[in-house]
Amino acid sequence: VARWTDSDNKAEVTCIARSPNGTDYAVGYGDGAIRLFDLENNTVRVVLNGHRGRVSALEFDPTGTVLASGARDTDLIVWDVVGEVGLYRLRGHTDEITAIGFLGSSGKATSALNASADGWIVTGSKDTLVKLWDLRAQHCVQTLVAHRSEVWALALSHDQRLLVTGTADRELRVWTVDTQKLNSMTTEPQDEPQTMAVEEAAQRWEAISEYGTIERASRDRVVSLQFHPSGQYLGCLGGDRQLEVFRARTHAEIKKKMARRLKRSREKRKTAMDVDGEGEGEGDEPAAEITAADELTAFKVVRTSAKAVSFDFAPAEADAAALHRQGALQVLVAQSDNQVGVWRVPVPPPGTTTKKAALADPSLLCAVDMVGHRAEPRTLALSSDNELLASAAGRSLRIWNVQTGSCVRTLECGQALCAAFLPGDQFVVVGTKGGMLELYDVPAAALVETFDAHEGAACWAVDVKPDGSGLVTGGADKCVKFWDFELVRDAQSDASVVSRRRMTLEHVKTLKMSDDVLAVKCSPDSRLLAVSLLDTTVKVFYADTLKFFLSLYGHKLPVMSLDISSDSTLLVTGSADKSVKLWGLDFGDCHRSLLAHQEPVTCVRFVWGTHYFFSAGKDRVVQQWDGDKFQRIQRLEGSHGDVWALTVGKFGNFVVAGCQDRSLRVWDKTEEPLFLEEERERELEALYDRGLEEALDRTDQAPAGQEDGDEPESGRAGRATMETLKAGERIMEALDLADEERAKWDAYNEQKRRMPNMAPAAPDVNPVLQFEKLTPDAYVLRTVERVRAAELEDALLVLPFARVLALLEYVDVWARRRWNTPLTCRVLFFLLKTHQSQIAATRAMRPRLDSIRRHLRAVVAGQRDQIGFNLAALGALKAEWEATATAEFFDEAQIQAVLDSQLAKRKFTGLRA
Repeated sequence: VARWTDSDNKAEVTCIARSPNGTDYAVGYGDGAIRLFDLENNTVRVVLNGHRGRVSALEFDPTGTVLASGARDTDLIVWDVVGEVGLYRLRGHTDEITAIGFLGSSGKATSALNASADGWIVTGSKDTLVKLWDLRAQHCVQTLVAHRSEVWALALSHDQRLLVTGTADRELRVWTVDTQKLNSMTTEPQDEPQTMAVEEAAQRWEAISEYGTIERASRDRVVSLQFHPSGQYLGCLGGDRQLEVFRARTHAEIKKKMARRLKRSREKRKTAMDVDGEGEGEGDEPAAEITAADELTAFKVVRTSAKAVSFDFAPAEADAAALHRQGALQVLVAQSDNQVGVWRVPVPPPGTTTKKAALADPSLLCAVDMVGHRAEPRTLALSSDNELLASAAGRSLRIWNVQTGSCVRTLECGQALCAAFLPGDQFVVVGTKGGMLELYDVPAAALVETFDAHEGAACWAVDVKPDGSGLVTGGADKCVKFWDFELVRDAQSDASVVSRRRMTLEHVKTLKMSDDVLAVKCSPDSRLLAVSLLDTTVKVFYADTLKFFLSLYGHKLPVMSLDISSDSTLLVTGSADKSVKLWGLDFGDCHRSLLAHQEPVTCVRFVWGTHYFFSAGKDRVVQQWDGDKFQRIQRLEGSHGDVWALTVGKFGNFVVAGCQDRSLRVWDKTEEPLFLEEERERELEALYDRGLEEALDRTDQAPAGQEDGDEPESGRAGRATMETLKAGERIMEALDLADEERAKWDAYNEQKRRMPNMAPAAPDVNPVLQFEKLTPDAYVLRTVERVRAAELEDALLVLPFARVLALLEYVDVWARRRWNTPLTCRVLFFLLKTHQSQIAATRAMRPRLDSIRRHLRAVVAGQRDQIGFNLAALGALKAEWEATATAEFFDEAQIQAVLDSQLAKRKFTGLRA
């Protein structure tokens, strides 16, 4: 239906949250950014930057106007979605935040207007703690320490009475939330007697208490927890292939279970007394207490075909009546094998128990999967005409059309480690982890023959001879084996049928090595054979006689990949020691050693006809190099995982990389000229920007004059980035331009006043202002308006105090002319709060502040009166409509408050239409 992308983003998506309005979605990324997408327009509404690590949890409040986010940087940030700004940052966790839940106050949903004064948030973290935050005080009021391992997920029931947490053990912990105690936190005064004991104060603030545990069927850790919109079911996704669904028992079922438990207890006591010879006592009847296992019971288990990574219930089933009409739950499950499926879980009719209903097992309704790999691609091979691409991942071999990007063949194979097209491009040979060579016919999409090449040891490398007469393989059995292509006829049972000739492989000779073989390569002139060994050396032999020629040593770790240039003069090797070395094949001398990557190098490939080569590594980067000048040409970024395989078009017109994120990424060569000086400047600028952002992050984390360990629990939500720095510089440039323009006109007016008979020539208007058709005051306002709302405060922090004073002059003008009053107030209040001490110490600012106060109060009072008039008009329209219409307006907040209060008191009433 749609694809959401942002051209400025290269980070991977880490989490998604859906707003209650059904149209807005918050998407968290690996670089700490949060983007709000609009489902109707498929566009990015706003980008929120505040986290310094990957975003791990997102949650909207019930109104959809407040967003809470948690990340690997251990901070919890509360965002105003309507204002597109960060409200504040909460610190307290010592590890990554994994789950977030909102708790309303007195049944009222938190909104952007009272987000800083009402409501609570529950967070779970890898530090084994669950914290309850008071948004009014911006402080942690309770910490749950009962977990022994990382808290991976939590879920709040819709009546906000139960809190369920999941860890790495086989139990789900259930907690009860005392909403009355939470409400009392808001209404009670803040001044406490000094004589109150610490234990009494702690007990008073404990709004969440332990209820019990629920056994899980899965032995792996909890991935996700979620209550069904109807509140009757709880989904628990484990780290394996199971999605467990728990059902909340009704009041009648709980009452019946308590009666059976009490009956069994009486029978046991009676039997024990009969054995002891004592009469049955009276008055010591044990009280039956409801536990978490009584309220939530295991219902169904959805078993997926692969490991599940996330799930969600269908939002259309929020009403219990609609759920019972459908007779089943619908669960959307995303799997790690690139598949999304909708499962149907039958539910019992109302008033019927699970045992009597005889429900069927969950079934898969439909599934959506893409043609990509289900595992990490470990090898790539191009056909001779660059039209077809073979990629192998796990036990799957796929043939792709390079031009269209479509998958034309999918074949089952062994655990593939290497692959190559045979001459004619009709056959593909695959080397497996079990030491087998598998020959596939691409047009027929069939396995032709299997050869036991390396006797059970892994076949790490395969290379076709340049003359097309055979191929060479190397494996972990310390052997290099040579194979010739042969044409044989299939045996036919019927003599009248002419047998068809097919391709096969014939083993001709073996070269024994001293260690495991990791890579082999034949020189294009068919003269030499290069072999990489596990002992970090590369041996070069004559291809015809297999006589030893050269031994190349210098790498500190084994060579993972090697390649020979098309003129057979250069050999390039990529090693696990993160370096790439260039060797001459005439004398075996090392031309240059390059520290190519920040992680082990996995693959190197030459461009045919040149000494350019590409290298790939586990640092998620593909780089192009000049083998003659030993310079890096360019960096190709975009991979979200380790790059395991690499192949280059025959003439370097495209590059294909196989990544750990199960993707094949293709880079096409463009006609745009590339200049090394510009690339170096761009890399230096990126390095400088990265260092500057890190320095700003350190400054934000440790303000001046603050010791380690004294970090406040609440702080500013924003984060300084290069965008905020550039925005601040644009504001300073606008102030300079406006001040210069005003100074020119002030001088002109002064000269005109002094010499009225000799009127001087009017000064030239600045070209920028002339093009924009704006006055200096309006130009500064336009520049501030163009700054994103989420970046405005960080941009204003860039201004020095002299520029702050200049900006306050323009704020006075904006207030007097009633231009964009909300933005004017926001800029004014932030500057006053940030530079309060310096402004108070500047005596010359008093007249300016008095003028701003006088003008701004008049503007705000006028807007307040206008809003009041509009509210009164809407009230009159509502009263008139109620008098004439047959229906009434219903306040959903009041209805929800009544329902929440009834559920909190555990009243079970029957409603009759």
